[in-house]
Amino acid sequence: MISVSKARKRVITFSLITICALWLSRGIVHRSFFLPYVVVFVTLIASQLFWIGRVLDIGERFIPGRPRRAWLAIIAAVIWAMFFFAYGRTPRHVPYGADPSLGRFLIDGVFSVWVVGSWLGFGLVMFFWAVRQGALGANSVVRYLRGIAISHGTAPVHDAFAVASPTRRQLLRQTALAVSATPFVAAAYGLLYSRLDVEITHRRVALARLPKAFEGFRIAQLSDIHISHFMTTNEIRRCVTMTNGLKPDLILLTGDYVSWDSAAQGEVVEALAGLRASYGVFGCLGNHEALTGTEESITRLFAAQGIRILRQERAAIQLEGEMLNLIGIDDSEEDPRAADHLVIPDTVNILLVHNVGVADFDHAVELGIDLTLMGHTHGGQLSLEFIRRGLSFARLETPYVSGWYERPGGQLYVNRGIGTTLIPIRLGAARRSHCLN
Repeated sequence: MISVSKARKRVITFSLITICALWLSRGIVHRSFFLPYVVVFVTLIASQLFWIGRVLDIGERFIPGRPRRAWLAIIAAVIWAMFFFAYGRTPRHVPYGADPSLGRFLIDGVFSVWVVGSWLGFGLVMFFWAVRQGALGANSVVRYLRGIAISHGTAPVHDAFAVASPTRRQLLRQTALAVSATPFVAAAYGLLYSRLDVEITHRRVALARLPKAFEGFRIAQLSDIHISHFMTTNEIRRCVTMTNGLKPDLILLTGDYVSWDSAAQGEVVEALAGLRASYGVFGCLGNHEALTGTEESITRLFAAQGIRILRQERAAIQLEGEMLNLIGIDDSEEDPRAADHLVIPDTVNILLVHNVGVADFDHAVELGIDLTLMGHTHGGQLSLEFIRRGLSFARLETPYVSGWYERPGGQLYVNRGIGTTLIPIRLGAARRSHCLN
């Protein structure tokens, strides 16, 4: 009867988790992304329940009396709700505004470490659980076959497959739980160090149609600034100084200068105004400029600082009578062929686009785009591809997550960006400034 009650409780709990996950996934436009997002939200909600339960287990050891678990559960729920609402009071319920206060920084930082650590840790718990269930199943089969052999007198009666003692099982369980808690440490590392670690990548690009005058021409690319209290103007200026130190001939920006706060656009433009290159600074717009309604205004602000944002238009980069054709299109541009009329035949065409989904890579190559530069993915931001390729949340949306991609006649470079969004943590995706020549 107890087992039936527990099973019923688990079914009800899982049903409620699934309903919540479906509700959170209701805004997913692309049907192909809907199911993966439901799975992500199911595991995210389940992870909160699991780890809160483990916290309650620890709390029960130090707080005497009954019904202590009920009181602990209420206290944990109140604390979690306070963090949730404090974390989500900015526009669109994400932790990005222009508020630089220490309290806000700590709230968002602690909550982000908790969410990421609990989610990844829960994944490890599920892995250990699956391994254990597999081992128990295999052991049952072996014991069954051994029992048949004993009954026929073909095997010794001694059972070498005795079930582990309760003490040993408890030790193994505690060890698995301790290992599963390591993602909390990794999340803290991603917040306090990896998020701040800037990696400059040098890449030599070979373009078949490149005019001789442009051989050795140096291009620096910056992307996904995402100004916030986790990407302050001082930090942006540090990246600007590093970029200028590369002595680039041309600087290209590929969108997402703001996060969710439209009021921060003036600050980010002012910080980026210090960029210097012999042949100028150009850029395109990202999806966050569209979401915040700042496409027109931030374009004007950049223009006032001598930075030209290309919006479904092109610009000629001229050197010794030769030319590169620079094309930029908005991320909000719905027409995948928006760049078609901007391509100049028999010329090196370089496309700036925030997300390659707007201008399909294969179509760009067929069109005559020699080099496409984009950002958007943050290299996955939470990426475990150093463990196994494909373990990146960004792959739910695009196969072009980070680095270099080639097709006959065309090349694509995906910049990891220097900012973060949704959560201020980077794992396995160090932020980058790129220098191409």
